[in-house]
Amino acid sequence: MRRYLTRDTAALVAGLLLPLAVSAVLLPLRSSWSNTNVALVLVVAVVAVAAIGNRWAGSLAALSSAVWFDFFFTVPYYRFAISRSADIRTALLLLVVGAAVSQLAARARRLQVLAITDARYLAEIHEASELAQTARSPDVVVDHVKDQLISVLDLAGCRFEYGALLGHPPRLEQDGSVMVGRHRYAVEDGGLPGEEIELRAIANGRYYGRFMLRPKPMSRPSLQARLVAVTLADQAGLAFSAQ
Repeated sequence: MRRYLTRDTAALVAGLLLPLAVSAVLLPLRSSWSNTNVALVLVVAVVAVAAIGNRWAGSLAALSSAVWFDFFFTVPYYRFAISRSADIRTALLLLVVGAAVSQLAARARRLQVLAITDARYLAEIHEASELAQTARSPDVVVDHVKDQLISVLDLAGCRFEYGALLGHPPRLEQDGSVMVGRHRYAVEDGGLPGEEIELRAIANGRYYGRFMLRPKPMSRPSLQARLVAVTLADQAGLAFSAQ
């Protein structure tokens, strides 16, 4: 986990500083390059940050790119102000496109991790996905996914809660991290927390319920296993959304 924390921290720093460095390199070309070309190069910097980090690092890089684009490449120069409407549109598009591609790059990073999992994990995902599309009731999918989660994460037990979120238990996030409050929990060092962990079933931005995971003492599921678990919970959410 420390390795991932270090990589994510480095990506956040890169998200803040890389657009500034790229802007400095492009500054001598300001008179010969259009602002659109400059914006496209800055978007490439955003993608690079998101690919090595996470969506937050990519979003920070998008914001930093828009700020330095304004400062160095729009009139009046060296001020955080834009006088031309075309430059305003370009800056806004840089921010929006940069944020969007950072989300895609972060998701591609997650899918790349899943792509190297073993055949058993892939079979679990395929089985849950197929059931989500064919089951007459989402409860069937929920029961199936509960069993899968117990196997994939080596749990002592798992239950599903419908309705509103209650309390603030530790939670398994979409990127495979485990959060306790606002802090990332070092699963590789100390295993899963000793209390129940929530894993939400969400589809198309809508919350349908949550799996409450009861870990075994000192259980240390890998990041790949946790990402597979998130994907399985997504299938339960899709089953609810299809009703």
